[in-house]
Amino acid sequence: MKLYEMTALELSRLLQEKEVSAVEVARSFIERADAVEPLVQAYITRTPEEALAGAEAVDAKRSRGEVLPPLAGVPLAIKDNICTRGVRTTCASRFLEDYVPPGDASVISKVRAAGMPLLGKTNMDEFAMGSSTENSAFFPTRNPWDLSRVPGGSSGGSAAAVSAGAAPLALGSDTGGSIRQPAAFCGVVGLRPTYGRVSRAGVVALASSMDQVGPIALTVADAALLLELIAGEDKADFTTSSEPVPSYLDVLSQGVQGLRVGLLVEDGPANFDPAVVAAVQKAARKLEEGGAVVEEASLPHVSYALEAYQLICAAEVSSNLGRFDGVRYGRCVAGENVYAMFSRSRGEGFGPEVKRRLLLGTYVLSKKQYDAYYLQALRVRALVCRDYQSAFKRFDLLLGAVTPTAAFKLGEKVDDPLAMYHADICIVHGPLAGVPAISVPYGFDGDGLPLGVQLTAAPYREELLFRAAHFLEQSRGAEPLRPQLSPSGL
Repeated sequence: MKLYEMTALELSRLLQEKEVSAVEVARSFIERADAVEPLVQAYITRTPEEALAGAEAVDAKRSRGEVLPPLAGVPLAIKDNICTRGVRTTCASRFLEDYVPPGDASVISKVRAAGMPLLGKTNMDEFAMGSSTENSAFFPTRNPWDLSRVPGGSSGGSAAAVSAGAAPLALGSDTGGSIRQPAAFCGVVGLRPTYGRVSRAGVVALASSMDQVGPIALTVADAALLLELIAGEDKADFTTSSEPVPSYLDVLSQGVQGLRVGLLVEDGPANFDPAVVAAVQKAARKLEEGGAVVEEASLPHVSYALEAYQLICAAEVSSNLGRFDGVRYGRCVAGENVYAMFSRSRGEGFGPEVKRRLLLGTYVLSKKQYDAYYLQALRVRALVCRDYQSAFKRFDLLLGAVTPTAAFKLGEKVDDPLAMYHADICIVHGPLAGVPAISVPYGFDGDGLPLGVQLTAAPYREELLFRAAHFLEQSRGAEPLRPQLSPSGL
């Protein structure tokens, strides 16, 4: 097996036992990315020189006998809305095309300190607004399982990089499903942590009340390793929690005996692909066979969640993107006065989906519309939060679909915003309540495309997610799902 085909945990063990060097590992992923990037286009900016320099530093420390963190020498890809010192952070937008941050996001400081070489910045929907990575201002990323299909979004580049073997691990961000949906489409594991579990400091904001950074990985164990590294309180982000971070890897073998699992009845309507419904039902049966108690569960108000999410998200977008004026950083287009300069800078710098959400958000926050739209959306959010609180009095976990279908064709929904938004129907309600959720690959549709199932837990109970997801992973077959992506020369 080639190094780029190995999981992060396997690489960690080889590195700690000095059977391979960090430079060899980094070079393997760099060469793999050289080969697959013309097909997949997962990265906006690649940093092979930085990755090799970081790997050399790890090897030097290890040769001196220093005790290093478990992920030292394991490379990492970074979604391009997470600030990286000295490496441009574009948010896949022309507005920030040449922006180079002066400092690292808090999560980047952690992974650098742990000795993880950075392979580059991955493609995404512009400012994380989208569900297919087609809204990137530069180019669409393609799904490694079928190059005619989307990888999902907005963290599509991160998911595609891991799936294609161009990175063993990646960081994404999830506001309304942007880690879990591309993970499901690309056949990898994606975790949205509890809101406040991971610092958002240095992450370009979409909707500040819902944004969370999380891991994308080949396996549940790999995701557990990375979350344990990046989780924890951060004084630079007042929303982070002081809740202790457990050893997630240690709980994986505990199984699901005695866990109470609620099977969401909302995740099986007529417009869902039957293969998706079958995958969720199979996962429920396997959990029962493992000793879990599975019963039907309902979140009564989630049918209103998609509209509420879109309104709240757009309102926060309108507020957060106000700082992008072309004066302090980013694209600046001269005009006859300051208003013309703002208008031209933003008009040329922002793409259609960003403009659509800015206009919607500004409208719903206007004095005449505030009560009818934004305030009403907040009321729905409160009801969804109560639904989850009630559900977790009865259940330890909730099980459902990630998406109504497998990955759709490139161009299929890009001109139909409502159809694109509907692709997120299973995953937007969790962020409204701030709860953690994981997407784990579980089966295929009739076209051979991977499907994911979703597990959701109460706040700060990620260890339950990892236990159940690992159990499902083992019941499916422990080997990661790998697409038949074979570029010439490999």
